[in-house]
Amino acid sequence: MRTGLIALALGLLAPVFFPALPSLWLVVAMALLALTVLPFRTYPLGFFLLGVVWTCLSAQWALDDRLPAALDGETRWVEGRVVGLPQQGDGVVRFELADAQARRTRLPSTIRLAWFAGPPVSSGERWRVAVKLKRPAGLLNPDGFDHEAWLLSRGIGATGSVKAGYLLQPPRGAWRDGVRQALARVDTQGRSGALAALVLGDGTGLSRADWQVLQDTGTVHLLVISGQHIGLLAGLVYLLVAGAARHGLWPARLAWLPWACALAFTAALGYGLLAGFEVPVRRACAMIGLVLLWRLRFRQADPWWAWLLALTGVLLFDPLASLRPGFWLSFAAVAVLMFTFGGRLGPWRWWQSWTRAQWLVAVGLCPLLLILGLPISLSGPLVNLLAVPWISLLVLPLALLGTASLPVPFLGEGLLWLAGGLLDLLFKGLALVAGRMPAWIPASIPWWAWLLAALGAFLLLLPKGVPLRLLGWPMLLLMVVPPREEVPQGQAEIWQLDVGQGLAVLVRTRRHSLLYDAGPRFGDADVGARVVLPTLHKLGVRGLDVMLLSHADADHAGGAQAVRNGLPTGRVISGDPVGLPGELRAEPCDSGERWEWDGVRFTLWRWTSARESNQKSCVLLVEAGGERLLLTGDIDTHAERALLDSPLAVPIQWLAAPHHGSRSSSSMALLAGLAPHSVLISRGRGNAFGHPHPQVLARYRRAGIDIYDSAEQGAIRLRLGAFESPRTQAGQRRYWRDPPPAGPAHGH
Repeated sequence: MRTGLIALALGLLAPVFFPALPSLWLVVAMALLALTVLPFRTYPLGFFLLGVVWTCLSAQWALDDRLPAALDGETRWVEGRVVGLPQQGDGVVRFELADAQARRTRLPSTIRLAWFAGPPVSSGERWRVAVKLKRPAGLLNPDGFDHEAWLLSRGIGATGSVKAGYLLQPPRGAWRDGVRQALARVDTQGRSGALAALVLGDGTGLSRADWQVLQDTGTVHLLVISGQHIGLLAGLVYLLVAGAARHGLWPARLAWLPWACALAFTAALGYGLLAGFEVPVRRACAMIGLVLLWRLRFRQADPWWAWLLALTGVLLFDPLASLRPGFWLSFAAVAVLMFTFGGRLGPWRWWQSWTRAQWLVAVGLCPLLLILGLPISLSGPLVNLLAVPWISLLVLPLALLGTASLPVPFLGEGLLWLAGGLLDLLFKGLALVAGRMPAWIPASIPWWAWLLAALGAFLLLLPKGVPLRLLGWPMLLLMVVPPREEVPQGQAEIWQLDVGQGLAVLVRTRRHSLLYDAGPRFGDADVGARVVLPTLHKLGVRGLDVMLLSHADADHAGGAQAVRNGLPTGRVISGDPVGLPGELRAEPCDSGERWEWDGVRFTLWRWTSARESNQKSCVLLVEAGGERLLLTGDIDTHAERALLDSPLAVPIQWLAAPHHGSRSSSSMALLAGLAPHSVLISRGRGNAFGHPHPQVLARYRRAGIDIYDSAEQGAIRLRLGAFESPRTQAGQRRYWRDPPPAGPAHGH
């Protein structure tokens, strides 16, 4: 039976690695083959195929529920019910609309919406809203967060921005939102958002600074409800009943063990429902229920059997859960603890068990965090020694008791005030640690190096005395000093990152790095911090020799401060240094300045008669081995005419589309004078500016220019000097992504 369950679990997980889903006839053939082999000794193959079939069918149903391509970018009046807990902050209300309906239009069952400057929205309300609809999409960068996969795993078939709307019905059955509002009304010493995260699993009340502190210290799991919280409550209830029975306080007519198990599971399930029943909570409730059933039946639990049943149960209930990083981290952390503690021969003292558990989980999860593209906290193992009992034994009981006691005057408020104070004290301590030791974002490594590092972590998890165990350390250190493909002398590696409606281009030679623009920032949405800086770390960039900000607009220079804070940066140059945001200081772009790195030549140009910021863009020409790339910022046709009279008016191979393909740029004179064979467009999908303009695309096509578009193809990498075709991130196929255009996005 265990072999069958393992095969079923592997089958349920396998499709996450598929570049495309199999056709319906192949799925049917696999199902028939599975039913054929199940009665024989080849039954594991049957269970495996059934798992593949179930996940593929679930994935196809979710894909079929997406917004039709014909409605992408259209505005429709939509009616539906608000589900989940709406997020309200920074002038934006974000919420999910279920059972969405529109006249004469088929819509996905769930839509995720953003309403800028919108009114308060509560769970359970029914709204009618005018929405600009978009198909699910996300930024595609090397080892970046896959937002499109996350949306599919949540069953969200469309996103959109609300233009107008009105309430149809007041909230019904929104008890979780009512609890959140009650917590917000209580004085919690400024920590109502953290308490809502702990009690309800709602992290929307935590600021970006709070999330950064939690990430840097490896304590996100303490505020995002996990199996630890559920298990603690269930264990506490079980021990209370057992203690009462031992001391004669439990009614003699009631068998204490069945009641202890039933009450413990009821408490776990109730807390799970309060927390929204996400994957870690489902896994915890499933494992707790199985352990308690085993305790009733056999008196001694088999943790691996419970782990396997919980894994399979979660995947059967939610086959697309494997698209979320939390699924892998949740089950992997429990597996590491069971493997290490189950393999010891003698008992450890309590303090030995506690300290070893922290560093063993840290070591065991390192390879998984690397392959998931997540940061690794260096201080986490030490910080959690104090933070875990602080939350588990002090804050969590007070928070749950205080929430349950809110109807009692003064009692609930007092308990929550105390819990908030303890949380605030913890956050202040975590902030001190995070300021000295932020999270480490490792560079990407080859598959063979990752496998060696994972083997090294496995060796370190083995008991002491196992031969070759200490070899795990140098193998694991491959993550710290990974082998890296060197850029050949005389060539340049170019990455146009996918930053939405903005620009960020990395130019790297053998020993030097330059960043041309740093992505957008609008309010608290800093793409420089969220996308550009992590991507540079993952690409192995340890510092920037030059940060060149074409001009001062927020979509080009908004992320510069975050990048400069996170990476050692030499010179900062800008075409409009006076207009740069914040305290950022830069040298003016010196038209005609030239330099050479590792056989690659760089030349700057700026229109001296420019009047506004776009025209002031600092233009960069990069030449490697006779192949040229021109980065143009947001220059318009007037600046283009001046450029054609400058020394940069030479034939080029690659042109970064001026002003994202705006109608006021990319004149026929520029295209004829430079004669590029390809153009790179950096823009946001469905942006409000209409970039690139259809007239500009028509010009490119008439000139026979191949077009590479970040909105369709994600990050674009080319090797300047090698005269090769570029590599696009969308070229790495995944079944949940729309197929990218064959070759150039709008090729001729």
